Amino acid sequence: MASASLKLSIALTCALLLSSTCHGLQVGYYKKSCPLVEAIVRDEVKKFVYKNAGIGAGLIRMFFHDCFVEGCDASVLLDPTPANPQPEKLSPPNFPSLRGFEAIDAAKDAVEKACPGVVSCADIVAFASRDAAYFLSRMTVKINMPAGRLDGRISNFTEALSNLPPPFFNITQLIGSFAAKGLDTEDMVVLSGAHTIGVSHCSSFVSDRLAVPSDINTALAGILRRQCPANPTAANDPTVHQDVVTPNALDNQYYKNVLAHKVLFTSDAALLTTPATTQMVLDSANIRGLWEDKFNKAMVKMGAIGIKTGNQGEIRRNCRVVNH
Repeated sequence: MASASLKLSIALTCALLLSSTCHGLQVGYYKKSCPLVEAIVRDEVKKFVYKNAGIGAGLIRMFFHDCFVEGCDASVLLDPTPANPQPEKLSPPNFPSLRGFEAIDAAKDAVEKACPGVVSCADIVAFASRDAAYFLSRMTVKINMPAGRLDGRISNFTEALSNLPPPFFNITQLIGSFAAKGLDTEDMVVLSGAHTIGVSHCSSFVSDRLAVPSDINTALAGILRRQCPANPTAANDPTVHQDVVTPNALDNQYYKNVLAHKVLFTSDAALLTTPATTQMVLDSANIRGLWEDKFNKAMVKMGAIGIKTGNQGEIRRNCRVVNH
């Protein structure tokens, strides 16, 4: 049961976003129609994350990449078809780097056995990202994730390119990209903290962080040059940890890394280029529990982007294909 304060927080968030957003979203949405769904998803996610923390990082990133393109509607899960040969998942921001699809498949299969045709893939993605955050943070990040999303039928390669902020964005571009989705500057700084887990392909940072003068820590730059080719190609594009200190923990180490100039992306370093965002980084790095609390709220807010309602969406039987 959502607390009165949480309900008010979600309502205020919805009021700030598009009118179609948040319609019908509530904590415990499946309490009557599929009471075990959240436990089922959590059990499946736990299996994958405990085998490979990178899958957990992928699930958190998947939620972000889903919500920023066509709203939180599981459009990122759709496979190519003759009618739609280039869906989101094949777009450069997602392919080949996005991970966790097999965890979503497993969760959907388990949920369908318990409650056929009831739970949307979009909600499973939201629950899976929440649960990945819970396990990777050693049970300290507890996101109160509402549900009630429908699955979309549109998935477009070029929309992923135009809506997902690339790693070379500066602070103005980052703020604008998030503002276009109803998220403010603090949300952007807080959600950037997810870069404390997971890996990055060398091609995402070599050209603008290692090949030219940058503020990156000299020792880290030396390590990265040994791990990455000077000119990464599709056939030679290794991955490196985004956070070399606590690579498999969802924690506030990212902000300490930003302050030490030990981050991979231009978009990470950009957080120190304005006084306001620099202060947010300092607070997240130094105030115990602050970032975790803000991350909880920012994930809920992001999860309300572009919600499909009524005939705008459906509940897919298979997360990889639209219903026919």
